Amino acid sequence: MTEYIIDTPPNGEYNATFLFAHGAGAGMDHEFMADIAKGLALKGIRVVRFDFPYMVKRREDGKKRPPDRQPKLLLDFQRHIEAFAEQGNLVIGGKSMGGRMASLIVTDIADESPDVTNCQEKVKGVACLGFPFHPPGKPENFRGDHLRTIGLPTLILQGERDTFGTRSEVEGWEYAQNVEVSFLPDGDHSFKPRKVSGHTEPGNRQLAVKALAAFINACTAKE
Repeated sequence: MTEYIIDTPPNGEYNATFLFAHGAGAGMDHEFMADIAKGLALKGIRVVRFDFPYMVKRREDGKKRPPDRQPKLLLDFQRHIEAFAEQGNLVIGGKSMGGRMASLIVTDIADESPDVTNCQEKVKGVACLGFPFHPPGKPENFRGDHLRTIGLPTLILQGERDTFGTRSEVEGWEYAQNVEVSFLPDGDHSFKPRKVSGHTEPGNRQLAVKALAAFINACTAKE
């Protein structure tokens, strides 16, 4: 299998690339990842997807394994950033764990991992889809402290019912001024709403793609 899945706008032209990392339990070819990537490509943004090392091994031997530890995830993310940063405007992000890693690698926390350096100078912004602020049912294990000081434009797209951080929780935390939080109506961790809400999963995904495209374009606007 190739190292990357790349979705390019139909006309082949783009001003920005979105480096899109997967969540803990599913790889780059997951249906959610593919749908968001295709939606962004139709809006003129090139999307590059990749697998973290543990997911690559899972594909090779078929054995399920937990995610690599944070230092290894960050080192791999840095490798992909370096591969695409010289090709033009780059925004990074991901689903759940992938988005959290994207937000960490542009802060001083990255420098605490062996061979990893803060990649803030190489990217234009960070977009997190379903940020895992805490494990479900364990709000005391907060994982978003770095969002108070992150220096790049950052977009967090969160389902209102996300058990990793509900709307009421997310709205009560502090963030840097350049962090924007947007909510998907009645969405869970994957933005899926309940039928009774009147909202739909495709509708929420379309809202997510629209918000992502606007954010990426704003981060990479030609001066």
